Amino acid sequence: MADIGIGVIGGGYMGKAHAVAMSAVGAVFNTGLRPKLEMVCANSDASAERYRVAFGFARATADWRVLVNDPKVEAIVIASPQETHREIALAAFALNKPVFCEKPLGASIEDSRAMVAASAGQISMVGFNYIRTPASQFARKLVADGAIGDVTWFRGEHTEDFMADPNAPATWRTLDDANGTMGDLAPHMINAALALIGPVASLIAEVETVHATRPGGKVTNDDHAQMMCRFANGAMGQMYFSRISHGRKMGYAYEITGTKGAIKFDQEDQNAIWLYSMDEPEATRGFRKILTGPAHPDYLPFCQGPGHGTGYQDQIIIEARDFLRAIETKTPVWPTFQDGLDVTQVVTAALASSRAKAWVDVAAY
Repeated sequence: MADIGIGVIGGGYMGKAHAVAMSAVGAVFNTGLRPKLEMVCANSDASAERYRVAFGFARATADWRVLVNDPKVEAIVIASPQETHREIALAAFALNKPVFCEKPLGASIEDSRAMVAASAGQISMVGFNYIRTPASQFARKLVADGAIGDVTWFRGEHTEDFMADPNAPATWRTLDDANGTMGDLAPHMINAALALIGPVASLIAEVETVHATRPGGKVTNDDHAQMMCRFANGAMGQMYFSRISHGRKMGYAYEITGTKGAIKFDQEDQNAIWLYSMDEPEATRGFRKILTGPAHPDYLPFCQGPGHGTGYQDQIIIEARDFLRAIETKTPVWPTFQDGLDVTQVVTAALASSRAKAWVDVAAY
């Protein structure tokens, strides 16, 4: 086993999640590389020091350049706002340091392309954690193994209600495309669609701001969006993304129909998938609930009991394991920066389609 110094840029919601994951991953997965929380960066000296004490880092700074250039920081986690991702990643790659970047990859398609170009020959990874639940990993395997035959249809959504109240005040979340629903929620479900079904060839989308003004200011980004698409393998698809869906707290859900069966999943019940097989006797044929357990991917390291379940933080720990494995083996682990760019390309095409009110080819973007 060897130690590796970790620097985390951003100490908020995701910064904490990654700090906790790096602290736990060695014990959970017995990794060959054992993370040391070397340095945390936040937007002020006071907040950085607060995070250092709370999360157990050795040092703190308010300047990300100090963190990136520190020789004891050997791998970097970017958990700061999207507009900062490009500059930080390029600086880290110039020093040949592996980079894990939270989604979306960049604040724009141009940022994302620059980050992919800089990542050539380097270890890079993008944070799409929801697809890493044991249930979704199992669903992905079922599809790949042909358990439901050839996929003919996909429906996905990422719906939440944190902005459903029209009287909720304007915040940073209501400013700029990168913080809107297409920048914030849509990438997760698009990533799931690409992982489960494959590339999106063409699409038509509608992107809409429902509450144009809120207490404290105007809203400059979108509240919800819908999209029809055609996958490269010929399957039809529909997706919906919303931050104003009353009652939905973690509505990351999908249905997959194939020629021999179907799969359903909802993140609000993240430890189960529903499987339908046409090969079952007609009298008992129907969707059956499969609870995850030690027989499913990445479940056993957390718990030996079937049905006991894994949680949100466990998804981040699985990501940490994969990032460390990529560094140790010098082998890319999905999803790389290129995979992040693929998601950004679909988002960019959807926004263009909404403006043009027409079908578009994703490859054109």
